This record gives sequence, structure tokens and C-alpha cells, in this order.
Amino acid sequence: MLPKTMTVIEAREPGGPEVLVPAERPVPVPGPGEVLIDVKAAGINRPDVLQRQGLYPAPKGASDILGMEIAGKVVALGPSPGAARFREGDLVCALVTGGGYAEFCAAPEAVTLPVPQGLSLIEAAALPEAVFTVWHNVFERGALKPGDWLLVHGGASGIGTTAIQMAAALGAKVIVTVGSDEKAQACVRLGALRAVNYRAEDFVEAVRESTGGHGANVILDMVGGDYIERDLKAAALEGHIVQIAFLKGSKVDIDLMRLMLRRLTLTGSTLRVQSLEAKARMAKAIEERIWPLVVEGKFKPVIDSTFMLADAAKAHRRIDNPAHIGKIVLEVD
Repeated sequence: MLPKTMTVIEAREPGGPEVLVPAERPVPVPGPGEVLIDVKAAGINRPDVLQRQGLYPAPKGASDILGMEIAGKVVALGPSPGAARFREGDLVCALVTGGGYAEFCAAPEAVTLPVPQGLSLIEAAALPEAVFTVWHNVFERGALKPGDWLLVHGGASGIGTTAIQMAAALGAKVIVTVGSDEKAQACVRLGALRAVNYRAEDFVEAVRESTGGHGANVILDMVGGDYIERDLKAAALEGHIVQIAFLKGSKVDIDLMRLMLRRLTLTGSTLRVQSLEAKARMAKAIEERIWPLVVEGKFKPVIDSTFMLADAAKAHRRIDNPAHIGKIVLEVD
């Protein structure tokens, strides 16, 4: 028998980590094609921070509760025509549009995946948002191929540590930018061939040197601002620059002549608002291409720290601290 209510974390108003407080909500009822998951862990991501600050509201129809990736046990299935793949008791992880900071969460089965063999639920909760983001932007939009050079800004972030490992495991060569020598060393251990401390080096020159003047075939940029013009200089002929965030601002000036002469592609995306059909397509490809790498030990999520659900405010203070490396995860007791 499932409880009627559950503990969740609410943002009582836009603001800092202190606005995150425990509250009580009804346990969600899974709809057609959904599974109800007894959440054991939930990953924390930069969009959660923006939503907490009032800068990134939940999409229409999504839960207002923060949290877009979870792991736990299936405890109920939606009504017919309903979920058909999983059964009660199965251990899964899922990409959701909201509702992750809670004891229970309903998830579409189409974006729910089995926990890869050998991973804990805490590790599994750190996978969906980062893996979907990297797969879609680096491999689908950026068209990264074996032998290509990938430049990742924010290499020590959850997205960055995921991109390093996925790209290296699939035969690409990776360069990253980071803000400290400690982060640089961590990224090299994960498979980056060069880690550029942007406080001490020019990443454009570092890319030219590392690639023998070839440049980066794909650039994954979550910084924006004045990085874009420098990305144009660091990109290889016919390279792809893929924008997924803009920590230094979304409005920029660029030299279109450089873009045209080098036949570059400047693109970008957000994941949360994409259709379920699009995400389901990604999920299928990820299970086929990336999950075997996890099972083989070629890719493993990097966990910076864990916090109990009730301590979500402390967890957000940690993600607000630029010193963290990898993913921060909430444990649900």
C-alpha cells in the first residue's frame, strides 16, 4: 500500500538556497504510459538553480517541484494503455520535467531507463540530465565522430565530466576549460587530453597548439558572452559550436565573416521543453550506445557530494560554489 502523502522540497519564493524547504504533498498518480517511482536519489542541475531563482519556470503542465532526474524503484504503473516495459520492483532512472525533489515521482516510461549494472542508485540519479544533454548536443547536433576534437567549457561540471568520458569512450579527443589546477587534474584523469585553466591560459591558443592548428570540430559552450567570438577562432573548418547555457550572458556580438569563411555551424538547444517523442528517441539511442559503456566501466558519473532530501538548501549552496567537481545528488530516505 502506498502512502497518500509524501515529503517534497518546495521553493517558497524566488531566491537563494534558503528558500528551499520541506513540505507535504499528495503522492502523484501515474497517468497512461507512466510509472510511479519510489525515489531514492535525485540529481541536482543548473536549471534547478535557475528555477529556484525564479528565472526558469517549469513548463506548462509540469510539476513546480524542482528536480529533473531521479533513480529508484518502480512501485506502480499507469492505467491502460499504460507502461508495458517495466514492472513493480524494477530499479530505474528517469528524465522528468520536474518533481524530482520528492519521495515519489511519476515519469513517462519512454524516458525511463534501467539502472546500468554495477551502479548504485545515487550514481544512476546523476545520469539522465547530463547524458541526455551531452548525447543530444555533442553527438546529434554537433555530429562528433571518432577522431574529432571536442572542446568543452566547464569541464569539471556535471555536464563537463559526462562529456569528457562519453566522447573519449567513443573515440574523440577532448580539450576542456576549467577554473583551477585541481579541476584540470580531475579532467585529465577522466580522459581529457588537455585541460586549460582559463585564469592562466588563452584557450584559443591552447586549442591551436593541441590540435596542430586544426581547431575543435565541436565546441560545447555553457558560458556564452565573450566566449562565443573566441569559439569562432578555436573552431575547426566546418566545425560546430553548440550552446547549452550562457553564464556570461545570452546577447553577444560575433564576426559573421569568420563564421562564413570557416563554414561554421552555430546551434544550441534546451532539453526540458523538447517533446516526449524527441526525448524518447534520445533515450533509445542512449540505452543502445551509452549504457554498454557504463556497464563496461568506460564511463561512470562523477559524484561531488550527496545530501539528504531535507538538506536540499545545503546541496544548492554546494552547487552555487564553483569549487564543486561533478554531480551533486540528493538522497531520499
